[in-house]
Amino acid sequence: MSIQALGYAGIVTDRPDDWAAFASRLLGMQVTERGVSGMSLRMDDRKQRLLVETGAINGCQVYGWEVADATALSALGGRLEQAGVAVTHGPATLAQQRQVAALIWCADPIGNRLEFFHGAALADGDFVPGRAISGFRTGALGLGHVVLTAKHAEPVIRFYRDILGFRLSDYTLRPFKAWFFHVNRRHHSFAVVETGQDGLHHLMVELLSLDDVGQGYDLAQGLEDAVGVTLGRHTNDLMTSFYAKSPSGFMVEYGWGGRNIDPAAWQPVEYRDGPSLWGHDRSWLSPADRALARQLRLDAAAKGTRAPVHVLPGNHLVMAKE
Repeated sequence: MSIQALGYAGIVTDRPDDWAAFASRLLGMQVTERGVSGMSLRMDDRKQRLLVETGAINGCQVYGWEVADATALSALGGRLEQAGVAVTHGPATLAQQRQVAALIWCADPIGNRLEFFHGAALADGDFVPGRAISGFRTGALGLGHVVLTAKHAEPVIRFYRDILGFRLSDYTLRPFKAWFFHVNRRHHSFAVVETGQDGLHHLMVELLSLDDVGQGYDLAQGLEDAVGVTLGRHTNDLMTSFYAKSPSGFMVEYGWGGRNIDPAAWQPVEYRDGPSLWGHDRSWLSPADRALARQLRLDAAAKGTRAPVHVLPGNHLVMAKE
């Protein structure tokens, strides 16, 4: 597989001050290189993970997918062109703006701009979080994951699976239809939800400590209408998270404890218990689907459905039963 991770995302907003506050004070990102045209956001040792540009619209306009090197980038461009996808080679000025060595870009079937790059630039200094957090889980796993919405999911699935080489992790059909794909050991770096409308559902960032998420949840609850999905735990990637409403309208999932998978051995399955073991009350669902989602959680609880907690070394202590 040539695509290694979701490397960066580009956001456009007409509320740059709100984005700076949201990213630093709630999410704990570091704001750098802020100017009239926008700002860069750091999460780790890279110069840039999110690029926030000031504009008249709101949304995520660019998704940057990382490959190993120039050879891999050229091979991916050739595969796209062979499949009849129009590919544009980014100029050096764009590569400099994205803080990468080189990139190409194309559009997916529902118009999202996908940039493919190699050689992400590292920052000179240490990452300094905007609030007291333990840090973000990135590295080879990438920025996190992106979940798109689609009027019709099948063309999107074919493009990402058959042309880009994303691999299906699993899927669910109730209370909504969603398909999850991996490109590395992260359970999913990409997913698509069939909602009847093309767009972005959320970006996910993963923290190194559960307390980072809990304290973020406290902060979000203190803001007006900032929580889009309540605290809960997913059935498939086992992430404990909540979803915060960004100033651009889409949500940011703020999570901890996502599972690793073995891409070479992983077998996709359908999750019939719904998307969450507990919590995650989704205000964006219709009343009927919201009730169904709650019933699926209650059914899972009645069956005693449980899943192990996934922790990093040094991030837990083992207790005695007595």
